[in-house]
Amino acid sequence: MNTEESLNKEEVTSNSTSQYRNFPMVPRVVFGEGSFSQLGEILLPKRRNSEAPFIFLVDDFFENEEFAAQIPLIFNDELIFISANEEPKTEQVDALVKRIQDTYEELPSGIIGIGGGTLLDLAKAVAILLNNNGRAEQYQGWDLVNRPALYHVGVPTISGTGAEVSRTTVLLGPEKKLGINSDYTTYDQVILDPDLTKTVPKEQWFYTGMDCFIHCIESLNGTYLNAFSQSYGEKALELCKEVFLEDIPECESRDKLMMASWHGGMSIAYSQVGIAHAVSYGLSYLLGVKHGIGNCLVFQHLGEFYPDGVQLFRKMIEKHNIKLPQGVCSNLTQNDFDIMVNVALGMDALWENALGKEWKTIMTPERLQAIYQRI
Repeated sequence: MNTEESLNKEEVTSNSTSQYRNFPMVPRVVFGEGSFSQLGEILLPKRRNSEAPFIFLVDDFFENEEFAAQIPLIFNDELIFISANEEPKTEQVDALVKRIQDTYEELPSGIIGIGGGTLLDLAKAVAILLNNNGRAEQYQGWDLVNRPALYHVGVPTISGTGAEVSRTTVLLGPEKKLGINSDYTTYDQVILDPDLTKTVPKEQWFYTGMDCFIHCIESLNGTYLNAFSQSYGEKALELCKEVFLEDIPECESRDKLMMASWHGGMSIAYSQVGIAHAVSYGLSYLLGVKHGIGNCLVFQHLGEFYPDGVQLFRKMIEKHNIKLPQGVCSNLTQNDFDIMVNVALGMDALWENALGKEWKTIMTPERLQAIYQRI
């Protein structure tokens, strides 16, 4: 969730220990239709000087004069449009950081990410790497970041990933798909404007919304569950049911899904996701399958693990007439399956949350490959 790697198993606490993680939350948030217009006012006091620009990383879906005119550019601020057609990569982060460093004599005043999970994760990663030496892949893991990120602001234009509220930025690296999980990753400011989600295509709306729904199911059914996670997860699940199973006005649906995404992201801050996310990482790493649809492709086959959740999922699929792709893994070689299995089984915390400490005896490589072969 994009937040799905917030913890590893050593970080999850229980009543038997006195060690509790002091997790960061987004300190400032604005919610409401039209609130995007306040971005310039919010950024002004954060500008260090006229030579320290704000860099806006924006989904190229919005590459038009009308939207660009809404971006509060002054002095030498820069607007960079980026395609979200592929999952964010470590090398992409490194290239953006180098571009910014080569262009400006001073560090930027801040980084603003405007888009879905891909752009939000990229912005978080760039803000970190501009203030920490090395390459992005060196920070894939837990608590490897030593210095605070630059000031960074997240503006989601689609709801579901929870990337706007999480302490992780999930990246495809040369060897793995894994987040930069750090207390410095969390956004300093988020603007939640439901109006920005009006243009989301129906299937993308569904797949990204299902990312939130699956967050909730996996968190609420996990061994890491606690009252903190449960309170957020239950609210997010309630909102998802309203949005995807009831007939409510479109404006109300946008508002509620945006808040479901927020609560869904918070539900795994002190918990974790599970099987669907772990297995979908293999699909993303090998085949480049987008995160939301990857979760859906996997989740439909997990009835033995999440029976109630999969039943609800099928009702949502039927109500919105969504046709999932078929035969995605039908032409893969044994080496391909081995790669996906190794990537997925590397997500120890997710499996432990789903199946308990003895998860390796339950989810064998052979059993996992059989799931992939059904996709």
